[in-house]
Amino acid sequence: MTTMKKLFQIFCVLLIATACSNSDSNENAQLEIRLTDAPGDYEEVNIDIQSVEINASDTESDSGWKTIEVHQGVYNLLKLTNGLDTVLSHVELPAGHISQIRLILGENNSVKKNGIITPLKTPSAQQSGLKVKVNADLTPGITYTILLDFDAARSVVEKGNGGFNLKPVIRGVSEATSGAIKGVIVPAISKPAIFAVNMSGDTVATTYSDTTSGNFLLRGIAPGTYTLKISPKPTYQPTEKPAVSVSLGVVTDVGVVNVP
Repeated sequence: MTTMKKLFQIFCVLLIATACSNSDSNENAQLEIRLTDAPGDYEEVNIDIQSVEINASDTESDSGWKTIEVHQGVYNLLKLTNGLDTVLSHVELPAGHISQIRLILGENNSVKKNGIITPLKTPSAQQSGLKVKVNADLTPGITYTILLDFDAARSVVEKGNGGFNLKPVIRGVSEATSGAIKGVIVPAISKPAIFAVNMSGDTVATTYSDTTSGNFLLRGIAPGTYTLKISPKPTYQPTEKPAVSVSLGVVTDVGVVNVP
């Protein structure tokens, strides 16, 4: 469970809807990119986003990539938790297929841990970008949401000299083919990590509850049955909530979860 507690998520949400303002735009879609996150074992994880690209082909050639407008800047991912997000981009593009998304990062990336801010080295992100396979087919008239989920336990690597490297491990999940789980942890001060574990025993999503309200939200979960594993701070006991059913496009509310 110690390794699992180091896991946090970074979500880029792409909302894609057909534009129907006139006949010339019937085959276009509106693309909105939002950034959100769930907290981890760091005080800050600052990512310098300079460019976002999409690939509508099935090849790695440069001709397949299209740069879209983006709100450039340094984003502290740990400020974007429990459903909060920020808009990175909103553009119009033809409906069709998106195979990959690529994030190009700048040089102002850092990690704050134990009150100390340390540069986060991202050599691959500055050269070739962070590539994520999404394979989303955009049909006119349908709204899509794509989540880009960073696994921080493997993505943020602490070096022996006290520095940090970013070696991204990212999954792409379409919310059009997924559901979500929400609930409330009581007491909120137990500050647990919440894990959604599938029938095979694999952890598919994780978050931390809000330290004031106890609310939590697990997003981008495929339809199926899951066990929620609750891992609070040491003065409380771990607990589980079995047989949580997730349906397509539905937020399953498990209500109040008491932590002993």
